[in-house]
Amino acid sequence: MDFQIALLLGQDGITNGAIYALLALALVLVFAVTRVIFIPQGEFVAYGALTLVMIQAGGVPATVWLLLGAGLLAAAVDTAAALRARQTHKLVSVLGWNAVYPLVLVGLLYALPLKELAMPLQILFALAVVVPLGPLMYRLVYQPIAAAPVLILLIVSVAVHVGMVGLGLLFFGAEGSRTPPFSDARFELGPMLVSGQTIWVIVSSVVLIVALYQFFERTLYGKALRATAINRVGARLMGIPPALAGKLTFLLAAAIGALSGVLIAPITTIYYDTGFLIGLKGFVGAIIGGLASYPIAAAGALLVGLLEAFSSFWASAYKEVIVFTLIIPVLLWRSLASRHVEEEE
Repeated sequence: MDFQIALLLGQDGITNGAIYALLALALVLVFAVTRVIFIPQGEFVAYGALTLVMIQAGGVPATVWLLLGAGLLAAAVDTAAALRARQTHKLVSVLGWNAVYPLVLVGLLYALPLKELAMPLQILFALAVVVPLGPLMYRLVYQPIAAAPVLILLIVSVAVHVGMVGLGLLFFGAEGSRTPPFSDARFELGPMLVSGQTIWVIVSSVVLIVALYQFFERTLYGKALRATAINRVGARLMGIPPALAGKLTFLLAAAIGALSGVLIAPITTIYYDTGFLIGLKGFVGAIIGGLASYPIAAAGALLVGLLEAFSSFWASAYKEVIVFTLIIPVLLWRSLASRHVEEEE
């Protein structure tokens, strides 16, 4: 391996690591706030990318029907709960977000010439379809069992993952797809040639991480999520609704996953089940951070990306084994260095 090859591998590692870092941050956030080990995080990557592919092909994405079905079911559940509690003032917001929004989105997707739209609008519609699935998933699947032990929540996450993979095969088929790159530019940095899409991925990831930091530091909802992550019972006593915190957390996780899929779709072929492997590599980064530290999780995800890139050069057949083996010494060290703490009742 010469210096130029090392630079190319480092570039690939940083590009992949930036995406893994985003997913690791989303996994840490979801676990800190809701105690859910969010296995389906990677499915939002595949759904975001393949929904954009269907829109760019001029077809109405099948995921919008999943959004409509989940929205109508959530509207029925929340409407019944509001009527039982005699809180009829909530019906407008419940029906607006859960039923009217998906119906309007379906109408727009059928009415507009999707194939002829500018790429930013196509990306916006893809995110508008996929991102709301996050809070709907929390409302229908996790909110009813929010007080369950972590193991039960993990089992449910595995079931949701399997269901989403099956729906992905039904919606998108078995063939992989790519999207056109955001930019065809090429830049020479010394002996290294950097593509415009790589710069898009890295810059977008950095901007999103900074935006998340500002959200948690400067906004009321961000501080509410931080309070819930630190002490769920205390946050509840201070008037922060656990349901709102959970929905907002899943909204952010879905947005991060879908945007990550949109970013990587031009540089790698995405299949209906691709997201699981990408999500697992983000999970390795989250484990390095102990599912608690955002900076360490991001650094761990970058390490995973670099390790994957250099492993593909030295032993491409075993690169996945090498990457996932990294989790063993981390878990061993954490089990020896930390004291056992009973789960919060």
